[in-house]
Amino acid sequence: MAELLFLLLFSAQLVASNANAQAAKVLGARLGVYPDYTRFVIDLDRDVEFTYFLLPDPYRIIIDMPEIDWSAPPGKVTSGGGLISGLRYGLFKPGTFRVVLDVAEPSLVSKIFSLPSSDGKPNRLVVDLKSSSRDAFLNASRESMVAYSARSRNDTSVTEQSVDVAVTSGRGGDEKPLIAIDAGHGGVDPGAIGVGNVYEKDLTLAAARQLADTLTATGRYRVILTRDKDVFLKLRQRVEIARKNDADLFISLHADSIGNPKHRGGSVYTLSENASDKEAAALASKENKSDVIAGIDLSDENSLVQSILIDLAQRETMNLSATLAANMVSQLAQSIELQRRTHRFAGFAVLKAPDIPSALFEMGYLSNATDAKLLQSPAHRKKIAEAVLRAIDIYFEKHKF
Repeated sequence: MAELLFLLLFSAQLVASNANAQAAKVLGARLGVYPDYTRFVIDLDRDVEFTYFLLPDPYRIIIDMPEIDWSAPPGKVTSGGGLISGLRYGLFKPGTFRVVLDVAEPSLVSKIFSLPSSDGKPNRLVVDLKSSSRDAFLNASRESMVAYSARSRNDTSVTEQSVDVAVTSGRGGDEKPLIAIDAGHGGVDPGAIGVGNVYEKDLTLAAARQLADTLTATGRYRVILTRDKDVFLKLRQRVEIARKNDADLFISLHADSIGNPKHRGGSVYTLSENASDKEAAALASKENKSDVIAGIDLSDENSLVQSILIDLAQRETMNLSATLAANMVSQLAQSIELQRRTHRFAGFAVLKAPDIPSALFEMGYLSNATDAKLLQSPAHRKKIAEAVLRAIDIYFEKHKF
């Protein structure tokens, strides 16, 4: 009888443990616009802890929670209303789910609180915003960041270094070249949103996985993915992952969006502080703001940013990058539509590793219906991967590893 009672209690504990291990689910989100304030509400299947802080330029309210499952559609919140001009959300780092409220003007959090489920209503996280002056917003931002930084230093349970990095060795071990593949954007940073509401972050991850599979299947290369799931990475983290693992090449995958829906085709970029054209300069500027847009964690900055500033005297790395890009252009031209000015130059932060030949591949324009459809096709992504493989083969034939 005692043994049976023990088993029943143990089973109950297991059930409770499994329930707690499952992420809380978002059931929906909505906005309420009132004369004096704007209310943002997240409906959840259980109560969750949260913290928040404010960031200026652009004005944002950042709300962090434990990892949650937000598969429910956000409704009309993404297009904004009242003081809120837009909503973005996603995994910021392991253990932290981030919600970013873009606000149209300086706005303070007048109230933020949880409501338990009652009368058929689910658990709710409620945020009330009131219009403020810029000075008041900046003061509140500084105060909230001081508190946030203190919490971050005390929270040792999850760190940025816990981001999983998958290295695929292939056959034959460590003597093979290591290729770092960087899927652009991720988590709270969706990147471009294209025709049919397709997200750049999803397509770049699918393309990165396909390229990794194609490279490792040859048995000639090892591969490292800067991210293998929908998680946000700072630009410097992407470069740091490649450098820490002594990668021999770095290829970053992206898909742009532009005002002209007829504009389509891929292009390959390498680093130059002098952009090759206005479009290249604009794209680099937009990509380099990814960290800002996602609401970066300012409590964990270090000197790595300084250490990766490219020394323009290091011509060898830049020349090797240009060789890689030229190979990619020649091989991709055999498989997909490319722009007329295919190899371009701009100051992308993600290409600034001083010792790793690097290229950024814009696979197409999500604002173009044809490109958006093709990039969602596994067959098309396989064609891209096979072309990049040929380019890498040519690179290493000339530059013996």
